[in-house]
Amino acid sequence: MSTKLYVGNLSFDVTENDLRDLIGQHGPVNEINVVMDKMTGRARGFAFVTMNTEEGAKAAILGLNGKAWQGRAMTVNEARPREDRASSSHGYARGSHSRY
Repeated sequence: MSTKLYVGNLSFDVTENDLRDLIGQHGPVNEINVVMDKMTGRARGFAFVTMNTEEGAKAAILGLNGKAWQGRAMTVNEARPREDRASSSHGYARGSHSRY
């Protein structure tokens, strides 16, 4: 069973290969998704890594969480399901902004 990890507080210059080399030391890596900024094309400082085994994921968490890498103390933990975001309409239905 694969396990998805959140890896945060990364350098903005991090690449998928950098993470694969680092995290792959703890177990087989299935997929890496470095989250990129749409405007700049640079990494946003976090990524999601899918490990092939639960044991590899636990080893990566224990071995890397809080570890300094590229000048930053990384955060590594099991990824949580994405929460629904509140709409940006601030409680109003679209088109219902009336003036008094």
